[in-house]
Amino acid sequence: MSTRSTYRVIEKFTDNVTKKLVEKVVALVYVQCDGYPSGHPVETAEWLSTGKIVNGIGIDEGLVFNGAGCLAAQLVTRFKDGPGGCYLHSPKDRAKCGEDYTYDIVVEYDKDGYKPKPQPTFIAYEVFRKTKKIFEGSPAEFVTWVKSQKE
Repeated sequence: MSTRSTYRVIEKFTDNVTKKLVEKVVALVYVQCDGYPSGHPVETAEWLSTGKIVNGIGIDEGLVFNGAGCLAAQLVTRFKDGPGGCYLHSPKDRAKCGEDYTYDIVVEYDKDGYKPKPQPTFIAYEVFRKTKKIFEGSPAEFVTWVKSQKE
């Protein structure tokens, strides 16, 4: 049996008009198998930790994500190489896809809503009978956490 999982890519920013914090789900990506923390999520976190979130693309910056939408598109391309295996779902379907784990990749912007933090926050949840947060931190910290679980 496959270990199903979903990733939400989330944008967090302060609305310039209302001055309220907005949390917007940009994408919900469903992946059919190997979604346990030491499977593709640790590989995804390693990949994320080598990149940088920016607002505008410069020259020779290495791996960059030009905001949450760009990060979400690149995440899909990591998983999608043909039919099956990876699907896009409506954000309201989170924890309703038969998944065992869900992961949030949160892109946060400064108080003016312009400059993103260079690294996202990575949050992992178990979804069995009840959703339970099992990790929150940087992608690099997630990698360290997963490796410490194996010891």
